[in-house]
Amino acid sequence: IAAASFAKELDSMMPWQAILPFSSMSWLVFPFLGSLSSFLAGTQVTVEIHPKDTTPQLFKKLSFGKGKNTPSLPETMTARFFPAYPWDKSSLKSMPVDLQQFEKLDAYALKVSLELVKALLKQARTDLEKVRAIWMWICHHIGRLRSSAENIRLLFKPEVSCRTLLFLSSLAGIQCMKLSGYSKGYGYKMGQTFTGDSDHAWNAVYLDGRWHLLDSTWGSGAVDDSFTKFTFRYNEFYFLTHPALFINNHFPDNSNWQLLKPTLSLKDFENNMLHNSNFYMLGLLTAHPETAVIQTVNGKASVSVDCRSATLFTFKLKGTDEHGLMTLKKHGMKLDIYPQKTGSHKLQIFAKPSKASEDVYNCVLEYVVECKSVDKTMRFPKDLHQPVGPSWFTERQGFLRPSHPDPIIHTNDGRCSLTFTLGKDISVLASLHSDNSSLTEDMRRRHIMQIHRRNQIELKIHLPHTGNFVLKIYAKKKSDPGNYDYIFNYLITCLNTEVKWPAFPQSYSKWVEDYEILEPLSGLLPANRNVQFKLKMHGVAKVLVQAENTYPLTQSRDYWEGTCNTSGCREVFVMVHENANHSFYSHVLKYEVETQ
Repeated sequence: IAAASFAKELDSMMPWQAILPFSSMSWLVFPFLGSLSSFLAGTQVTVEIHPKDTTPQLFKKLSFGKGKNTPSLPETMTARFFPAYPWDKSSLKSMPVDLQQFEKLDAYALKVSLELVKALLKQARTDLEKVRAIWMWICHHIGRLRSSAENIRLLFKPEVSCRTLLFLSSLAGIQCMKLSGYSKGYGYKMGQTFTGDSDHAWNAVYLDGRWHLLDSTWGSGAVDDSFTKFTFRYNEFYFLTHPALFINNHFPDNSNWQLLKPTLSLKDFENNMLHNSNFYMLGLLTAHPETAVIQTVNGKASVSVDCRSATLFTFKLKGTDEHGLMTLKKHGMKLDIYPQKTGSHKLQIFAKPSKASEDVYNCVLEYVVECKSVDKTMRFPKDLHQPVGPSWFTERQGFLRPSHPDPIIHTNDGRCSLTFTLGKDISVLASLHSDNSSLTEDMRRRHIMQIHRRNQIELKIHLPHTGNFVLKIYAKKKSDPGNYDYIFNYLITCLNTEVKWPAFPQSYSKWVEDYEILEPLSGLLPANRNVQFKLKMHGVAKVLVQAENTYPLTQSRDYWEGTCNTSGCREVFVMVHENANHSFYSHVLKYEVETQ
């Protein structure tokens, strides 16, 4: 009788025969309930019907067992409420759950057919293990059935999972309720209001003296916005979810079933930021602002995320990351957005664990940015890569104690200098990029001078003109013959229209890493002038400056000094004599001379 009643309920939910070609017998229409009659043989079930607005409490007379010796549950038990909203950041679950202890149980639950579920439940030692076995079985069996079905619209109805969980929980002696309400699921649009009938259903189970929430429909996967394709993807987040997190996208018809004190209003539910399951499963804690719609102030909007551990982020504003500045923090990130058009803009935030092997970012947040005015001064170069500036990530790559911790460097005269402490065995390459510059790849590097002092590196930058520039920094191991890997970048800004610095002198392979130019720094020397040279070099026997004539430099400790006249020449070379016993000189630097 119970089998027939349950299958009849399923029949009322949807025209099963139109979906799956099975027997007309009610309980055989549901494929994985094919052996339901043998499964229920000898089982006594007492069923009560309660209104959907029932206050959470233990049913008074529900019993389940074999024959007359059915153990009765306590007649009255009042539900305990969780202390408060918002979430206290303690746990994603509403009770202590050790997933490692479930590994064997989960693996077995994925394999069994329905007639073996009863044996599976007998193996479960606690009510929690029984609920876990039922949950895993439903999520994986119904989930895979949905992913292979042609008529997703009918099969994805949440009642299928909810009523199956309700029924199997009753067989296992677990108090269970089917709840309904509004949800922020497929087809949800940020900022929308909810009216009319409920659009989703889920369950509550009674464990250890209080009620807990779970959604086996969303635990089994997701359907696309067009409701034409279901993707099976098990989601642990919706098993015994903490109520303060569950309310983020589940609003029950009866507010008591929020299991919160105080409860949220429907307006709060509509206005609150939607944090999907990826947000919490990646260890993220909070996001600001907490509303789904953000208004720009003077053309700018800001978003920040706090997390438990190091996490990598990126973003898309209307499909591009050009109009923002994202910086990584030790426990989160900060993003400033500068839309370059007025109106509504969709903002998506993506994240992945710092130690993830795959370069796959999951969407964790979505906002709508309302822009009433545009800040034209905050147009970023196309070569700017997110995130910007130094962070815990660059420290891991060997760039320690940066002199400029902020992502933007402002310079009035077009010159700036950055220093880092480098990790061992690191070789650095840096280049300068701008949308308004036609610099060759070689000249992009020659506007940056590297100065090494033991384990410190200094980058001197002379900008070729006013504007916004991207300083890109690459690195590799000195012992690695391969290419340099991109590490991070800065944004350098200069508003002085008089700025026009020449490049630094060109260096050759014999210029050793810890050599240093003190003067002249400019790679373009004045014509017909005496020019003072001072170079810090070690391990060489002689140093010459070759112009129209040859000028030897004088050594004082590690410094080589002298004067050169630029009359009658277009180029000036610095040459070194590495061995006093040899007559061969090597070129180490090249300067250009201004034309008259």
